[in-house]
Amino acid sequence: MIIHSVVNYVRLSTLIVLINMENVLCLRVSQCYAQHFRTYLQSRHVLDTSFRLCQDTDETILIPILPNSVSQLDMGHLQSTLASGSVCQITWRQVFKNKKKQTVVNKLEVVLKKLLESAGEEWTEELRRDLPRGFERHGDLILLADNCFSQSIWKKFGCTLWSMVAEVLGSDRLAKKSCISSNGFRSPVVMMLHGEHSWVTHVDNGIRYDFDVTKCMFSSGNITEKLRVARFNCKGETIVDLYAGIGYFTLPYLVHTGAAHVHACEWNPDAVEALHKNLTLNKVSERCTIHQGDNRNLQLCDVADRVNLGLIPSSEDGWPVACRLLKRSTGGILHIHHNVTSPMSTTDTSLDIHSDTKGFSVKNNDRGAWQVWADGTAERVSSLLKDTTGTEWRTHAQHIEHVKSYAPHIHHVVLDLECRPLLEEKTQHKEWKE
Repeated sequence: MIIHSVVNYVRLSTLIVLINMENVLCLRVSQCYAQHFRTYLQSRHVLDTSFRLCQDTDETILIPILPNSVSQLDMGHLQSTLASGSVCQITWRQVFKNKKKQTVVNKLEVVLKKLLESAGEEWTEELRRDLPRGFERHGDLILLADNCFSQSIWKKFGCTLWSMVAEVLGSDRLAKKSCISSNGFRSPVVMMLHGEHSWVTHVDNGIRYDFDVTKCMFSSGNITEKLRVARFNCKGETIVDLYAGIGYFTLPYLVHTGAAHVHACEWNPDAVEALHKNLTLNKVSERCTIHQGDNRNLQLCDVADRVNLGLIPSSEDGWPVACRLLKRSTGGILHIHHNVTSPMSTTDTSLDIHSDTKGFSVKNNDRGAWQVWADGTAERVSSLLKDTTGTEWRTHAQHIEHVKSYAPHIHHVVLDLECRPLLEEKTQHKEWKE
């Protein structure tokens, strides 16, 4: 009788566990790098917050990811950029549902349903679907996406609504974003809903970024590129960042790479204000010169060992400027950002998802399109350098880095283009003639 009861208890316990678990797509990583990967996946909106992280073996952690978002990831570059020594595999596993996440969502629905009913309004499925399912947290400020609270009935409750939402989400301040404005500065359209001010702090790879969410963007999707830049060896180099913003790449160059000096170019006055503040906060202001205004009017030339062109969808307007900036005696490297559109293919697949160690990758024809663009860019820059200096230059595509995907065939990539003057060949030819 006792044995029979124990068996039934074990069966019941097992059933309860199975009910609270689901077979989901996970990224399996080394335990010591798990938090690093989690932060990155969350910034790319690939993390599935409906499920918990769980231990797979003594040395690895399973991080649940959204199946519909995995096309944004490039496994090879993800592993080499975030943690070269980590396991990095896509696999299907049974993991626990995230009760805490479900509780927050449910609590918000319950609280707002009572609010509407107290005002004599009917709660509908359409209103339930209009609730936020995700958000960005910047310290004590929650930034809601533009796809929530769009129904006109919410306006009826004004400040009361936003105070209740902030309390449920556990924040002191609340804001809602819309789109990027067309003012030429790529300023965000963000409205403060609850709280006194809109300045926030974001810490990334040991670097502190302060900015006003209603006036400046924070490109969290570029985290892999910022981490890659932070590993460059730029000791003694002079860097020019043509599109500095609040310091997305300027600060990694100054804090981590050993660069001697960075010239930061930015024409958005609100971003310049934040950049000044961030240089001071990170104690690197003495090694940076800010040039406010259109970088095409920049008076510098023949100073740079390296030029960062971090503007998308294209930084092509800055190529002639970058060519003027490179040191004429030694040349340097251009880091050219661009959104490359690859052709559709009926013979290639966008994902190769396996439950083994192969993971998945970007399409082969996507990589082919990147190389075609890189070759064309190298040729164009070589011509610009010749026009600028009057001498021949050799350009070489060192590396193409995939940053993120905007659609199945639109990819943000960075070309590391080495540019060297052919001074030695010219000198040898002159001596031979003499």
